[in-house]
Amino acid sequence: MATLQWSEALVLDAPVMDRTHEEFVLLLADVEQAPDEQLLACWSGLIDHTDAHFSREDQWMQATGFSVANCHSVQHKVVLHAMRDGLAAGQRGDLALVRELARQLGAWFVHHAQTMDAGLALHLRSVGFDMETGEVRRPHALPVEPMKGCGSAACSPAAEEAVATPA
Repeated sequence: MATLQWSEALVLDAPVMDRTHEEFVLLLADVEQAPDEQLLACWSGLIDHTDAHFSREDQWMQATGFSVANCHSVQHKVVLHAMRDGLAAGQRGDLALVRELARQLGAWFVHHAQTMDAGLALHLRSVGFDMETGEVRRPHALPVEPMKGCGSAACSPAAEEAVATPA
């Protein structure tokens, strides 16, 4: 059984985002349940889906007032980099690393969805953003200054500063 199951706890009341997240959960389950000979193909499919998923969210953020270097987008880049590194390791024969990354990805995703993505969904609703068309129905509600954080209540000024000025 997959370590991550789709549940109401992951629903953000943002249909486009929720569908994408449910697809992610299903693809991750495919990876976890794949026999060794299918593991890398499943992992590659998950990477492709995740790349498109994160790119779309990053576009939504840029269209609605997030800075290019916000911590939500930075986290997307870091996770995709780790997934691609895992694929390279798997191609060298380290399938155990891919399986461990898949396990960790499930735990990461729950936290990410319930904090950063929940904050993004709330922000998108607040500006009347249509995820299908990209239309902002309440442009007067867009932030005056670019948002540096992730859009969630869990994002502290200290966390934003750490992302803005990496060590």
